[in-house]
Amino acid sequence: MAPLKEFPDPRTLGDEECVALAQAVSADIARLEAVRFRAIAQLSRHRDGARSVVQEVAFALSVVDGHAGAMVAAAKALTTRLPRTLGLMDQGKLSGSGAMKVAAATAWLSDEDALAADALLEDRLPGKNSDQIRKAAGHAALSVDRDGAARRVERHREGRRLTVRQGETGVASIEVEDGPVEKVTAAYMRVDRKARALKTGGETRTLDQLRADVALDLLLGGQGGKSERAEVFLYMDLFTYLGVKDGPAELAGHGHLPARLAREIATGADTVLRRIITDPLSGQVLDLGRDRYRPTAGLDEFVRVRDRECRRPGCHRPAQACDLDHAVPWEFGGHTDADELIDLCRRDHRLKDEPEWVYRLAADGTLTITTPTGQSYDSTPPPLHEPRPADEPPPF
Repeated sequence: MAPLKEFPDPRTLGDEECVALAQAVSADIARLEAVRFRAIAQLSRHRDGARSVVQEVAFALSVVDGHAGAMVAAAKALTTRLPRTLGLMDQGKLSGSGAMKVAAATAWLSDEDALAADALLEDRLPGKNSDQIRKAAGHAALSVDRDGAARRVERHREGRRLTVRQGETGVASIEVEDGPVEKVTAAYMRVDRKARALKTGGETRTLDQLRADVALDLLLGGQGGKSERAEVFLYMDLFTYLGVKDGPAELAGHGHLPARLAREIATGADTVLRRIITDPLSGQVLDLGRDRYRPTAGLDEFVRVRDRECRRPGCHRPAQACDLDHAVPWEFGGHTDADELIDLCRRDHRLKDEPEWVYRLAADGTLTITTPTGQSYDSTPPPLHEPRPADEPPPF
């Protein structure tokens, strides 16, 4: 591969030169992204399209699984059904994200119709922003297969799903993707009516805040506008809970929370506290307090509390929604104890059984996953609190 082009130092340039440099760099990035798509497509061909390719790409490029899947799908389409779109990337006229929008908008077309849409779009994409590209690609797809519009609608509605997107500290989003338009519209109108009915007297929340609160309350089984009890898993050390220190806490599936917010959640009216015993020198979970002991249920609960999330690096599905699995398969001598059990979400549980994927669990709890290409990735549950030096006295 040719060496990367050298660019001038932006600090030495005027306004017009800075704009020109940004454009030149963007064009080169597009060309490199085209090379990356070709590499991903070739990897997929080598594996005959195995589903584990998505996880391999997610590991190698440090991207979330959803984005990795979209990249693999786009790579296949660009190198087969959308050659002109890929050619625009080679010319530096279309970004990788723009190409992915074209691939997504034309995914429902036959190969023949995709090639026709690709030809229509060749002169329409350069210089367009992402929203314009999405609309142009959607229009081109409908133009080449007008009779397929109904099939497209059916496929989209069949693909409906509920997703959670973790945001900044303390917030997240929940979204119904590709839901039936009539039901989504009716649901929004119901939420809006209840929110407006609450916007009276001394109510200080905005309508947007009320809509969000009402929607969440309804999802939790309430009537809207009233808080409901829900089970979440919040990890915080005792000293932070008591207010002696302000160490960060952790909400399973989300990440770290500041101490003040964690204490607010932990002291809620419907909160149920469980005693979790940690090693003060390492911060790792040693035991889970319980009022009664049932070996099978207790072991299951302990491993989930210890792991907190799916053990596959980069997956943040809460352990309570995962499968409990043997790091060493039972048929190969694995044991059903805390030292050999790990939490894996259903998708990653299945991935573990794919050919040439190797999982090894070390004595210290580190899980090492080796992919079919020989790349290794480690996963260790982070300590619940910062390890304390052996000679450090308690903070009171």
